[in-house]
This record gives sequence, C-alpha cells and structure tokens, in this order.
Amino acid sequence: MTLILGLETSCDETSAAVVADGRTVLSNIISSQIDLHQRYGGVVPEIASRKHIENVMPVVHQALAEAGATLADIDAIGVTYGPGLVGALLVGVATAKALSFAAGKRLVGVNHLEGHVFANFLAAADLAPPLIALIVSGGHTSLVKLADYNTFRLLGQTRDDAAGEAFDKVARVLRLPYPGGPEIEKLAAQGNPEAIAFPRALSGSGCEFSFSGLKSAVLNHLNAARQRGDTVNEADVAASFQAAVVDVLSAKTVQAAREAGIDKVALAGGVAANGRLRAELAARCADHKISLHYPPPVYCTDNAAMIACRAHYQHLAGCWAGLDLNAVPSLKLGEKRC
Repeated sequence: MTLILGLETSCDETSAAVVADGRTVLSNIISSQIDLHQRYGGVVPEIASRKHIENVMPVVHQALAEAGATLADIDAIGVTYGPGLVGALLVGVATAKALSFAAGKRLVGVNHLEGHVFANFLAAADLAPPLIALIVSGGHTSLVKLADYNTFRLLGQTRDDAAGEAFDKVARVLRLPYPGGPEIEKLAAQGNPEAIAFPRALSGSGCEFSFSGLKSAVLNHLNAARQRGDTVNEADVAASFQAAVVDVLSAKTVQAAREAGIDKVALAGGVAANGRLRAELAARCADHKISLHYPPPVYCTDNAAMIACRAHYQHLAGCWAGLDLNAVPSLKLGEKRC
C-alpha cells in the first residue's frame, strides 16, 4: 500500500489529507477561512497567508492522526505549488519541504488544476483516462484532454473572466454574500432562466470561453432598470445569468468530447458543485452517449485529498521534486518538473 500525505494552501483553505493507493481517502482535513474573508467580500491574500501559517501544522497532525499514520508510514508528500496566491502557496511548499527533509520522504510538486481533475478519481474507483475535463473555478475555466494519468493537453480556456469569477462579481452587484456562486444558485432557483436574453459569447468558437461580456450585460441590465425606476426581479436576473454560463460550458464540453472521440467527461473545480451545471451537462452528455463524472461537493472545492491523489500517480512515474521546489503562482496546466 502506498500512502501519500497531501497539502493544499493555494487560496483560503488550509488542507491536509492521507490517501492510500491514490483512491482511498483515509483523512481529508480542511480548515476554511470563508468566515474570515466574508467581511471583505473576497479573499485578502495577506490575511490568507497568515492564517495558513497558523493552521498548517495542526491540520497536518490531525490528518495523520485520523488516518492512523505517522510520517514514518508515508511514502511521499505531495503539495500544491501553483497556480494560486504566492504567499499562500509558499506556506504549503515550505511546510512540505520541511517535512520531506526531516522525515526523508519523497517530495512531489502538484499543479492545483491537475489536482481538481483528479478529484474525480476519488469519487469513481473505476474511472480512468482518456477523458475530457472541464475545470471551472473562481480563477480558471479550462477544457483539458487527459490522455493518461500524466499527460494533459489544454484544449481551451477563458480569455478573460473565469466562470466562478463572473458568478462572484454578479453576486456582489446583487448584494449577495460571499462566496457568490452558491448564493446565485440559491436565488436562481426562484427565478425564470428564460426571462432575460443574456449573451452567449464565443458560443460557436472552439474550446475558448469569455464571460466578461456576460458580466457587463448583467450590470448594464441592472443599471438601466434602476435608472428607469423599474423594479428588478433579482431572481430572474440570477437565473438568466446562470443559464447563460451553464449553456456555454455544457455545449463546449460536449463538443470537445465529440471532436476528440472520447466518451467520458469529468467536471472539476468549485463551480462543479453547481446543480444546474451538473444537470444540464448530464442531459447533453446523455444525448451523445457520453458518461459524465463529477466529485461530491467536498472534493469540488480546494482540498488536499485531490492533491494526494494527483501526487500518487506522479510518484509512481518517478516525477519527484527537489528541495529547490518553489511556489509558481502562474503555473500553467501540464507544466512538469520532471
């Protein structure tokens, strides 16, 4: 049995996990900072970094204790080294390097986005590449082809705002609490998704996305209505906005799978927890006999179990890092250190 200790500190969750043989989660401890950042309407990088410093070792100790393991039992330590907030990443990387050196264990640097894709392997024991992955989060919207466990090909990504970023910005304008994604989904459930014809940018243009224009269209709609003194049905706005995002994400993902001749799609990232996206993508995949996979909500948001899962397959391939591993906040998908 191979045991991987995973560490994740790319944004505002401090997480540590122990995963056996890449698929069995023995522990997955997450210390969230949402309450801390809510008063600011978003993540404050300096505050996040300082909180990671306070939380990281207690979280590691708790993960090992819950797994019934010690550092001596661990085969390798996987850590997110990018992309993300540089100060937050440095806390995790420094901790992983210290543990690796002190315990004499292999160190594995993990790309955070690849980790999100691998969250699907924790939820489905029989899932294996090749597959098409849609990664949708606050900072990223990407379509990726996973040919095998260690070969990624970026098919397309957003040219401007990520889908999750657009959710948060629209939520802020609607005066909804942070984080905005779940609040938009909750409000949208009370509205009519066909009430407002918001634009679908790049709807027929390959695998690239654009959500900046959609966000601007929502803002213009709200400002125009308020200037006229009209009553705004905010539930209809949320539902129509969400429908526009989901429509584009679903259509492009199925198109990418069909063009690649692949019959498996994996949904990943924080926005993967959105029920409307799951339902719409499932329906479109079923129409083309494509199987859809997505992790439970706890593995959609940032967590160390997905990092340990990804690290397991890198460890098997001998893709290790040295003690010169550093944070790379703008790390691209598929970039390797070995």
